[in-house]
Amino acid sequence: MPPCLRERKRIERLETLKTPAAILVEQRKPLVIDEVEVPALKRGQVLVEIHATRVCGSQIGEIDGVKGPDKFLPHLLGHEAGAIVLEVGADVTHVAPGDRVVCHWRPGAGIDARGSVYNWNGRDVNAGPITTFQKYAVISENRLTKVPPDTDFELCCLLADTLATGFGIINNDAKVKAGESVVVFGVGGIGLGVVLGAKLAGADPIIGIDLHDHKLAKAAEYGLTHQINASRENAAERVKEILGGLADVTIDGTGNPKVIESAYDLAKLRGGRCVLFGVMPSDQRVSIHTLPLHFGRVLTGSEGGQSRPGIDIPEILRVLDKENIDWRGFISHRGKLTDLDQIIGQMRSGEVIHAIARLDTPDS
Repeated sequence: MPPCLRERKRIERLETLKTPAAILVEQRKPLVIDEVEVPALKRGQVLVEIHATRVCGSQIGEIDGVKGPDKFLPHLLGHEAGAIVLEVGADVTHVAPGDRVVCHWRPGAGIDARGSVYNWNGRDVNAGPITTFQKYAVISENRLTKVPPDTDFELCCLLADTLATGFGIINNDAKVKAGESVVVFGVGGIGLGVVLGAKLAGADPIIGIDLHDHKLAKAAEYGLTHQINASRENAAERVKEILGGLADVTIDGTGNPKVIESAYDLAKLRGGRCVLFGVMPSDQRVSIHTLPLHFGRVLTGSEGGQSRPGIDIPEILRVLDKENIDWRGFISHRGKLTDLDQIIGQMRSGEVIHAIARLDTPDS
């Protein structure tokens, strides 16, 4: 078939391809699961088939409007997945049809293409450079990283954020050195990746603080040396008791203003680092005493651990293999696209550590 005819058929198929998707129509309301029409590829865009996607706390933040009113409703969701490349748009060079890829929100190699607009029964549905709560997705080239063809799709989901961000927080933001003490507030989700990253960096002790015993117990399997349930103990006093003082590094994943203040106060006066990756509601504030900042205490926010997907994902795969780490223990819940609201409810209750929605089963 001549190239011009192949291109025309490709465009025609893309213009009529439909996919089941989760649509955020209104904040603080259940998601709508329905079919949307997939748009044709533009320069720098890639069509992928999603096999598995992680449900992240960020999606709950979008639903709840943690960052404020949403100007782009209705829109699609999700930014961590394992997928297969089906087709590529003009000038795409880093991935090709048939590649297995990690779909991630942090920009990597390739073109930074704009988002897409899907058609939902004549209504526009917005999508950013990456969305993954759907069977077929148009994703910007630089949100995709090729991995070996035997890489588990669920591991791809963890590589997209949990492990890349968790390790990045330890190595890039906090710059943890062997023998330093690390305190992690919130050890589910990305916090679990932080714990494993701290262990691999040689931190000791590694203290985890959470409200849920099952999350603390799971984190202990991946590196926690001490567990503190803040619903039963005074976390700050217990940390000082364990360390005989303050910590080299404190890391907050809760976004709770009072917890952030406690994490800041528990970092050493000279050289202590407090790193925040939890997102605080836009209408809240923290109160801190700034004098320690003049003596060398550091307070910083993390944007994805400053991870570089094209470099970090292959390195994390190498480390997991070398250290024989069973990443499957990270995942506590699995479901289908139609189970998303149920999964989100379980996340709100604190039941979930990591939840994966499969889109490659017959009834997904």
